[in-house]
Amino acid sequence: MTAPERQEPHKANRPAQPPEPARPPKANEPPPPPERRQSAAARRRAERRLERIAAGATELEQRLEDLLHTGLSAALRTDGDGSGPGGAGSAGAWDETAARMVDAQAPGLAARARELGSVAGSGPDWPSRLLEGCALLHLLDQGFLDVERLPAALAATVRSRVGLTTEAADVLSGPDTVTVRDRWLVLAQRDGAEGPLTARRIYLRGERTGRMALHLSYGGPHRPLDVSLPPGVLLDAELAYYPGARPLRAALGARHAPAAPGPVPSGCGIDAALAAYGHALREDPWLDSWPVVLTDVTPLPGGPDGGWQLADADGESALPLDRRRLGRAALWQLVSLSGGAPVTVFGECGHRGFLPLTVWDPAPVPLSP
Repeated sequence: MTAPERQEPHKANRPAQPPEPARPPKANEPPPPPERRQSAAARRRAERRLERIAAGATELEQRLEDLLHTGLSAALRTDGDGSGPGGAGSAGAWDETAARMVDAQAPGLAARARELGSVAGSGPDWPSRLLEGCALLHLLDQGFLDVERLPAALAATVRSRVGLTTEAADVLSGPDTVTVRDRWLVLAQRDGAEGPLTARRIYLRGERTGRMALHLSYGGPHRPLDVSLPPGVLLDAELAYYPGARPLRAALGARHAPAAPGPVPSGCGIDAALAAYGHALREDPWLDSWPVVLTDVTPLPGGPDGGWQLADADGESALPLDRRRLGRAALWQLVSLSGGAPVTVFGECGHRGFLPLTVWDPAPVPLSP
């Protein structure tokens, strides 16, 4: 005969068990070192931030879905008195969403949401531009929510686009760091306000490698900006690129010689500039522009909507100037320096046109912001 199976008593009939006392630390067990405790705390903070950003991306997806269900015309609706957030795609609604993305510690998502709020009614083609912006935001949301399945370089791009940054010290000294030594020609320097800070963007190009680089630094009331790299100087130094599918931003490492005056840079024509931006866009679909040097181009009136354009010497190709970002002072400065003759110009080439930053005459002349 087999022994009868033992019946488990019902949980409700089991006597309550006292909680197991916590294990006291051993007398000879040393506490964890401060570095380990700090590393564990930093890891927990990073994990919590990733959770908040993922929640923000999920909320954005719901906002985009609501807009598509109600139609793009909802972007023009307001409350009955003409104020308030209005429809799902109105400026007020997007501002509210942007504020929530700031709370989620995703400044990149916040900036794109805020930009969508300014598109509605901003021109005859605003529905197509709004739909394009929504598509790019949806792509970024989905990329972040599934970032672990992306290739490493593309995953790094997605993280940076949502607002996750890497410290320059980590870029220069990380286990996978590869520095690029070259003689870097400073092509442009441009300042802009980012909240209470001033952001300085310095564009460089390697003399040997031909690679473009962007050095980004910040200054404040008690944090002066670096003034040692004006346009036109040549710097023998090492750069380390931030990770990404199309690396551009770089951290400045060791300098091997003092900066010296550099030559007028060589460049390309309009078609090659557009091709360079297209190649970069293929690897980073959220890229607004790509830095290029144009040679033998002439500023001429007659661009789209009565604006100006840069035309090749042969007159076969022309590139409109970005009227949304180019100030009148910079435009007339460029025109007067050209005097109707071809010039060498450095700037940002993108889907909105070309933004000139420096023109050579033959010395480099920074254009007014």
